[in-house]
Amino acid sequence: MGVYKELEAEFDYEIVEEFLGHFSYQSENLDRLIIDLNDPDKFRNNINELFRIFHTIKSASAYLKIEPVNKIVTLAEEILEECRTLEGAASEALINWLLRISAQLQAYREDLENDHETFAPIDKAIIKVPTDYLR
Repeated sequence: MGVYKELEAEFDYEIVEEFLGHFSYQSENLDRLIIDLNDPDKFRNNINELFRIFHTIKSASAYLKIEPVNKIVTLAEEILEECRTLEGAASEALINWLLRISAQLQAYREDLENDHETFAPIDKAIIKVPTDYLR
């Protein structure tokens, strides 16, 4: 039984499908929002939108007990919380790190959609959280 079927066995089918639909939709918007963080005029707005997306995924994945997804979005949310008061353009390190988060979430989404036996291993570079958030 794969990761999707395990969720279906524990939770109502509609709840699992709704999560997957929202997860897919929200994760598809991440790259554009992340890349635009290099624009000082979009930085604050995009940080807040990314924070909202990660927070929403965090809540839903916690409810469904999807630990790999929950851990990564919790980390991203914590970093973005620190960035919410900043002004300017994002550093290359922050943008690249967030793009890795996005790629990892895409891998997790594919694992769910394809009912893989386990979730993809985490990209070890994600553990190296950037310390310089602005250029």
